[in-house]
Amino acid sequence: MTEKSPSSAIDPVMLAELPDEALVARIAQDKDRGAFTELFDRYAGRIKAFLIRAGASREEAEEAAQEVFVTIWRRAETFNPERAGAATWLYTIARNKRIDMVRRIRRPEPEAEDLPFAPGNVESAEVTLAGVDRDARIREAIMALPDDQRLVIRLAFFAGMSHAEIAQRLEAPLGTVKSRLRLSFAKLRDELGSDFALELLEN
Repeated sequence: MTEKSPSSAIDPVMLAELPDEALVARIAQDKDRGAFTELFDRYAGRIKAFLIRAGASREEAEEAAQEVFVTIWRRAETFNPERAGAATWLYTIARNKRIDMVRRIRRPEPEAEDLPFAPGNVESAEVTLAGVDRDARIREAIMALPDDQRLVIRLAFFAGMSHAEIAQRLEAPLGTVKSRLRLSFAKLRDELGSDFALELLEN
């Protein structure tokens, strides 16, 4: 993945003032992690709550919310502001992820052609195994973080809390929370490679 040039970076305070559509555009054009973090901060908790209201359990909502942001990171260039606002786009992705999850849960006993060794599903089985390996790598990398950094990662990515909610929960300054997140992201990137964001977010 090509890193965005320093000249394209925007101060977090300025990012906070950008509309959602501008953040999505920066993710699409530059893989801007600052813009992604800001969008995540705005919507992760809301999307999780939306999914719970739609009938998902807390665990299902956390999983689906993570998949939503995987999609945003990987497919931001597909967003068309002329068709819908960014918020509508995000919630549509969330609704579709919930539908996919329900279908997986309610899936009937597999037919012969659905078996993982069937010709049409070899690639799917390989992807599943790769996903298990990737998840293990991510868990190990997170567990290696200092306690304070591991905690903010878990609260942000797995509990769906915003930066402000984490600061309130930990009774810590907002700047401290953001600093811990930046440090933990840097360490995870070092451990998982230059494509760290994709490793953390890809399905």
